[in-house]
Amino acid sequence: MTLAGEVLIVLKNSLSELERLSLALEELGEANCLPLKAIMDVNLALDEIFTNIVSYGFEDDNIHLINIHLLIEGKELNIRVEDDGMPFNPLEVPEPDLNLPLEERKTGGLGIHFVRKMINELKYERRRGKNVLFLKKRFN
Repeated sequence: MTLAGEVLIVLKNSLSELERLSLALEELGEANCLPLKAIMDVNLALDEIFTNIVSYGFEDDNIHLINIHLLIEGKELNIRVEDDGMPFNPLEVPEPDLNLPLEERKTGGLGIHFVRKMINELKYERRRGKNVLFLKKRFN
């Protein structure tokens, strides 16, 4: 469903769906004259989140649907990502210690770190057997 400032994207749990996600976000940005930097930041954040869901969220090889709802409200892009994968709160992932030499750093967590840096607000809930991640990106 597409309205001027609202889009619901339903994707299968396959990395091949990343292109559809990116195109839908670009179309929303163009249709609403959103700043390119804001769209690029959100695209990168959603790419990381979607990739993590597909790569680590499911214990079976079945098809699962991932819903991404985008809504422009004033000078904010509000995003809700829902999946029926294993419970996972990305906000509980500790910040990586970027001061350590590469060989001493723990594996993982860098993608979530970048999401935190690109997005203004993040919130997680486990709701009716689903992971629900809320993101907010402000723009001028």
